[in-house]
Amino acid sequence: MKTILVTGGTGFIGANLCRRLIADGHRVICLDNNYTGSLENVQELQACPRFSFVKHDVIEPYDCPEKLDYIYNLACPASPPFYQGNRSIFTTKTCVFGIINMLELAKRDGARILQTSTSEVYGEPLVHPQPETYRGNVNPHGIRACYDEGKRCAESLMFDYHRHEGVDIRVIRIFNTYGPYMNPDDGRVVSNFICQALRGQDITIYGEGQQTRSFQYIDDLIEGMVRMMENEQGFTGPVNIGNPGEFTILQLAEQVLSKIPTTSKLVYRPLPGDDPTQRRPDITLADKELGWAPTINLDKGLDLTIAYFRRKLGL
Repeated sequence: MKTILVTGGTGFIGANLCRRLIADGHRVICLDNNYTGSLENVQELQACPRFSFVKHDVIEPYDCPEKLDYIYNLACPASPPFYQGNRSIFTTKTCVFGIINMLELAKRDGARILQTSTSEVYGEPLVHPQPETYRGNVNPHGIRACYDEGKRCAESLMFDYHRHEGVDIRVIRIFNTYGPYMNPDDGRVVSNFICQALRGQDITIYGEGQQTRSFQYIDDLIEGMVRMMENEQGFTGPVNIGNPGEFTILQLAEQVLSKIPTTSKLVYRPLPGDDPTQRRPDITLADKELGWAPTINLDKGLDLTIAYFRRKLGL
C-alpha cells in the first residue's frame, strides 16, 4: 500500500483517479480547493478509511502530516471558461506556485511526483500528429497563455528539480479527455454537446467546426497515468497520453446527435482566439515505454458518458 496525494482530487480526472487508487488498495489524500471540482464527485469514497479529503489551495504550501510515496499533481482549471478572463492570473499561479509547492513536498519525503501536463503545450501545431520531441507553437501573450505557458513552465520546473534536487519525476501530456464526473457546465466540447442535446438546447459550434480533436475516454487516461507513475525504469517523460483517433468538432456533434433524440439544432459562433486547428497525439513513445494504448473508442465512450449525464441531469 502506498500513501498517495492527489491534488485537484475532486475534479473530473482527479475523482476518477482517486477511485482507481482506492480500488488498488492505496491510502489516498485528496487535496482540492473545489474551484472546479466538487465534493459530490468523491462522496462515496469518504466512507473508506483509506481516503481523506483536505480543502487546500496548492498556491499555498501544504505541510502534509503523512509521509508520501507518490504525488499526482492535477491541480489546475482545465476548461477555457474557468481559466481565462479574470481568473488567468490565478491559473498561472496554480500552475507555477502549485508545482513548486508539490515538488518541495516530494523532495521532503523522497516521493515520486507525476505532473499532468497538457497537449496545449504544443499550441497551434506546425507538426501533425504531435510527438513529444515537438517544442510547440504557443502564443505567450494570448488569452490561453495563462494555461498553455503555465503548464510549460511547470514542466520546466519538474525537470530542474529532477536535475538539481534529485526529485523522482514523471510528466505526461494529456489530450482531450471525457467521461463520468465531468462538470456539465464546464464548457468542454464533449460535455457541452451531450448536455445541450439532452436539454434540447442548440449545439454550439465554434467556427465552421472543422478544427480537429482526439477524444480519449477517462478510463484509458487513468490506466496511462498509473502505468507512468508505477514504471520503475526511470522513464520521466514527457509522454503523450491520448487517443490518436482524430475527429472534426462537427463530426463529434453529429455523432452525439445520432445518439440522443433531441430537438437541438447546430448553431455557429465565432472561433475563440488561439483555438488550435489540429490536435492529435503521436503515442509511439507511450506504447514503447509503458505498453499503453487506448482501448475504448469514441462510439463506446460516448455511450458511457451520455448514460452518466442522463443520471446526473435526471433526463
